[in-house]
Amino acid sequence: MKKQFNRRSFLKRSLLATGGMLLVPNFISCSNDDDLVDEFQIPDDLNETNFDFGVASFDPTQSQVIIWTRYTTNLPSVSLMWQLARDSNFEDVVRSGKVVTDSSRDFTVAVEVQNLESNQKLYYRFANVQDVSVSVIGETITLPRGSVNEVRLGVTSCANFAAGLFNVYNAMANSDIDLVIHLGDYIYEYGENEYGTNVFTEPLGRTHSPVQETISLDDYRRRYKQYREDEDLKLLHQRKPFICVWDDHEIANDTYKEGAENHQESEGDFESRKQNALKAYSEYLPAKTNDISIIYRSFQIGNLVNLVMLDTRLIGRDKQLNLGSYVDANTGSFDLAAFQYDWLKPDRTLLGSTQRNWLLNEIGGNAAEWQVIGQQVLMGKMYIPAELVFLFATLIAEMDATGEVSQTTMATFHQRLTELSELKTRAEGNDSTLTTKELARINTVLPYNLDAWDGYPVEREMLLESFANKKVVVLAGDTHNAWYNDIVSNSGNVSIKEFATASVTSPGFEKYIGTNPIIVSGFQYAIKLLIDGLNYLNAAKRGYMKVTFTQGTANSEWIFLDTVFSQEYVETTGFVATV
Repeated sequence: MKKQFNRRSFLKRSLLATGGMLLVPNFISCSNDDDLVDEFQIPDDLNETNFDFGVASFDPTQSQVIIWTRYTTNLPSVSLMWQLARDSNFEDVVRSGKVVTDSSRDFTVAVEVQNLESNQKLYYRFANVQDVSVSVIGETITLPRGSVNEVRLGVTSCANFAAGLFNVYNAMANSDIDLVIHLGDYIYEYGENEYGTNVFTEPLGRTHSPVQETISLDDYRRRYKQYREDEDLKLLHQRKPFICVWDDHEIANDTYKEGAENHQESEGDFESRKQNALKAYSEYLPAKTNDISIIYRSFQIGNLVNLVMLDTRLIGRDKQLNLGSYVDANTGSFDLAAFQYDWLKPDRTLLGSTQRNWLLNEIGGNAAEWQVIGQQVLMGKMYIPAELVFLFATLIAEMDATGEVSQTTMATFHQRLTELSELKTRAEGNDSTLTTKELARINTVLPYNLDAWDGYPVEREMLLESFANKKVVVLAGDTHNAWYNDIVSNSGNVSIKEFATASVTSPGFEKYIGTNPIIVSGFQYAIKLLIDGLNYLNAAKRGYMKVTFTQGTANSEWIFLDTVFSQEYVETTGFVATV
C-alpha cells in the first residue's frame, strides 16, 4: 500500500538541524506521516556490508522504542532508510523512514519511533540503497499495558574487554529474557596493560583500543566501537532490547559529580572529559531523554512492574569518603569520631535532591505490584568487623602495588576471618562465655565499600522509610560479585530485597583471595555469616541474573559461566531466590 512521506515534517521533528548540528540526541519518528513512499522501499538484493557494528534497540515503552545502528563510510554524510515491521520478512511494515547522519554523531543513527501499539514483537533493519547495503535484522518489543502475568529481566554489568571474552553476553542472547537491564561499566576507560589485563586474555587479542586511557571524544568513540564489534555483544544487541544506565568506567573510575579517582590534573579539565564521555555514550547507548547528562527515567510494564532507573554515579553524588583519610600516619590510630561526623552528615547525597524527589514521587504514586529500582551500586548494609576492613585494604594495596598479595598478609587475613567467624557463631548461639573484648571484635563494624550506598547512609534511610507498604526490589551491579541482601531500615519498619549481579568479565574477590574452591567457599561462608542481612554471596564467578516478576513473586536466578577465557563455556544456575 502506498503511503505518504512528509519530508518537511520529518526533518523538523527528527533532525532539528542547523548546519548538521543536532539539538536532541535521537531522531524522532512521531507518526505515519514519517513513512516513506514506495520509491524508497528496501530492495531484496542488498549486501550486509558497512553496518559493521550491527543493530540495537533501547528503552522500549508501551508506545515507543529506539532503534540504532552505525554506518561505516568515508563520505561527509550518509542517508539511511529504516523499517520497523511485525514480521522478519518485512511484509507487514509498521513504520519506516529516512535519516541523515554524519561525523557530528560519529555516523550513528538512533531513531526514537513513537506512537506504536503496546505489547508487540517487532523487527527492524537499516539500508543504504546507493551503497547496495543492508543491516542484519534486529528484534525488539514494546511493553505491555494492563494486566501482565510475567516479565523476565536479564541483569548485567561490568564488561572489561581486556579481562575476558563476552561469553555472558552470548548466554544472555540465547536465553528467554525479555529485556536486558545493563547497570553500567559497559566500557572501561583504562589503557593497555592496566586494570583487567591478564595472561589468559592477551593471546585472545583482548587488548584495549585505543591503547591509551580514554580522555578525548575520539578516545571514547573508538572504545565503544571496539566493544560493539565484539560478536557476542552484537548478537545480544540484535536479539534483545537494552535499558541502560552508566556507572563510573564509562567516564573514569570512582566518578562523582566533580571529579574521579582515575582523573589527574595532567589529563586536562574533568568537565571536558565528562562531556566527551557523555556524548560518546549518547551516540552508542541512546536513551529516551532530551538531555544527555540525565539518565534517570522509568518504565511501566503493565500493572506488574514499575522499573525505575537511577543515576547513583554522576548527577548528584558527593565525593566518596576514604577510610584511610582518618588514619593517623604516625600512630596508625583511626579517628572514628571524625569519620562518623562526615559519614552521617544529613545533607550528604548520592542522588542529589532533584533526582531523589523524582524517585520518591515515582514510587510513591505508582500502583504496580513491584517497584523495581535499577541502579549501579550496592544498597545493602555491608558492615564488616573493622579489623577485617583494614586488613582487606592491605590486601588491595599490596595487589595494586606488586601484582600479588604476600603470603604473610594472606595468612593473617584468613586467620582473622576464621577467628571472627567463630566468634560470630558463638554470639548467635548466645554463648555467655564471650568476653567484652571478643564481642567488641565482631560488633565494631565499618562499611567496607564507601563508593556504594554505605557511604551515604542518611539518604539511604530516608529512601527506605519512604518505601513502607511497597514491594521494592533493588537491582545492583558494580562489585563484580553476586549478592542477595535483605535491606532493613534502622527503625526496623521497612525491609526490601536486593539482587546484585556478578560481572561479565571484570574480576571479583578471587583477584585477591585466589580461585582455590575450598578457600573461596570458606571466604563466602565467613562473609555471609559476618554481614547481617546477607543471604548469598558468590565471590569468584562471572555471570548474570535472570529476574522474573509475576503476580505474587519475584524470582532471581544467578547464572554463572565456567570460563571467560575460551569460547566453549558451560552455563549453570548457582543460586535461586524467590520472594
